Amino acid sequence: MPERWFAPILELEAAVAWRERLRTEGKRVVFTNGVFDIVHAGHVAYLAWAREQGDVLLLGVNADESVRALKGPERPLVPFGDRAAVLAALRSVDAVIGFPQRTPEQILDRLKPDVHVKSAQYRLEDLPERAVVGQHGGEIRLAPHVAHKSTTDLIAEIRRRYGP
Repeated sequence: MPERWFAPILELEAAVAWRERLRTEGKRVVFTNGVFDIVHAGHVAYLAWAREQGDVLLLGVNADESVRALKGPERPLVPFGDRAAVLAALRSVDAVIGFPQRTPEQILDRLKPDVHVKSAQYRLEDLPERAVVGQHGGEIRLAPHVAHKSTTDLIAEIRRRYGP
C-alpha cells in the first residue's frame, strides 16, 4: 500500500518529538481520541471538525486492551492496526498514536496539545483529562455531536437486521 497516502502511526516518543517540532514551527496542535471501532459518518464529521480547531490533528486511538476495558469483551470488532490504518487514510488526520489506558490523561501529559477535542456528548466538568490539559495551558473544545451516528447504533442495526 502506498505509504504517502497515509498519515504516520507513531509510537509515544516519536509523537512527542513530532509535536515538539511542530511547536517550534508555531503550529497549533489539536488532539482527540477514541475507539473508532467501525469508522462511520459521525466519526468523519467529528474528525473534520477537530482538525478545523488548529493546524494539525493528532489522533489517539485506544489499544485493543483498553477497548475491552471500556466496551466489554466482545470489542473491539476491528483490531488496533486496522483501525489505525483506516484513520490514517483520512484527510483530516495528520498522525495517529495508540494508547493502552482507558482515558488519555497520560498521553496528554506527554504531548501537551494546544487544543483537546471531545464530543459535546460530554460535559466539560466531567472530563477526567480536563486538569492535565489546563495544566499545560491547553484548551478543551466540545465538537457537535452527530445524533444516531455511532458504532453502538450500527451494531444494534446489524443485530436487528441479521439476528442475534
